[in-house]
Amino acid sequence: MPHETALIGTVAVGLSAAFLAALIAVRLRLPPIVGYLLAGVVVGPFTPGFVADADLAPQLAEIGVILLMFGVGVHFSPGDLYAVRGIALPGAIGQIAIATVMGIGVATWWGWSVGEGLVFGLALSVASTVVLLRALEERHAIATPAGRIAVGWLLVEDLATVVALVLLPAIAGSLGGAERGGGDDLVRTLALTFGKVVLFAVLMLVVGARFIPWLLLRVVGRGSRELTLLAVLTAALGIAYAGAELFGISFALGAFVAGLVVGQSPVGHEAGEQVVPLQDAFAVLFFVSVGMLIDPAFLLDEPGRILIVAAIIIVGKTVAALVIVLGLRGGLGKALVVAAALGQIGEFSFILAAEGQALDLLPDAGYNLILAGALVSISLNPLLFRVGDRLMARHAARTAGPQVTTGG
Repeated sequence: MPHETALIGTVAVGLSAAFLAALIAVRLRLPPIVGYLLAGVVVGPFTPGFVADADLAPQLAEIGVILLMFGVGVHFSPGDLYAVRGIALPGAIGQIAIATVMGIGVATWWGWSVGEGLVFGLALSVASTVVLLRALEERHAIATPAGRIAVGWLLVEDLATVVALVLLPAIAGSLGGAERGGGDDLVRTLALTFGKVVLFAVLMLVVGARFIPWLLLRVVGRGSRELTLLAVLTAALGIAYAGAELFGISFALGAFVAGLVVGQSPVGHEAGEQVVPLQDAFAVLFFVSVGMLIDPAFLLDEPGRILIVAAIIIVGKTVAALVIVLGLRGGLGKALVVAAALGQIGEFSFILAAEGQALDLLPDAGYNLILAGALVSISLNPLLFRVGDRLMARHAARTAGPQVTTGG
């Protein structure tokens, strides 16, 4: 009997290549993420040899996003998000606006239309869920005030992406792209989108917050580790999928809300820890899937443009976030962590770029530049954190001033 091996091959070869490439990266004193990305290039369609399934890899990566956001939600509470709204909400909106303007400016300089520049700038403005959470986890910073601000900021960007994906088809014609709808459709679609988001939130935080913790407590009481793990995975994947299919929200947001609900259970934190190994494995596949999208030939053909895009992401977005947090009186320590965490792009950028291409609002070069910008910014993100640590250490040393000693 013949066997279908696309899924097994993608997972087996992807993880094996990531392991070998990460070993080499660590030996060269580079972050393991660099190895994961290069492994994706090796098993991608633009290099000879084995080619992983280009349809399965992104879906496996999406599972990593779901599990990571679920894990973060377990350790959060609605009060944690409400407490950081004063910085996360205006900060995310401000940074999106600044990065989008920079993208439009560069695109106009390259001779692109305003519509193409708008999509390009929006794609450069939103950070990657996986990269941000992995960076915060490595620093044990998710539960800190700075980590909560960064996660709240990310959720606002996620919602902004949903709104942008709703708006783009309706206004594409006026921006020079493919006509998909009129003004009446836009108002109705926006109202329906926000209505679905509110309904999902109410159902989960009111009804779900009562039923799911009650059910999980009884499952854990059975004493079966396998049944507990199955219950947690059902909550994470099931709610994320239902949220995306029935309410039109992203998998990441749905998974985060699922984590918030499970976290209300007395055994929620303990149960959530059981999915951590799966989070790590699928997060690796996320980086491999990003690497698969990269065409090495494009990296060699357009170094100047890639450098400009990387500067917008790494320098422009980081400085914007730093100034915004300081301006909102968040403090230097929080500002440095948030700025470093957001100085990269990832999956939401690819979604926006793909929609832009479908609407004739982004040239092929723009899509490839976004992919290249993701590769460079993700690879250099650990360096941003090290720079932030040094700046904070210098600030602390200056603040402490000279030590005065007294004799007895």
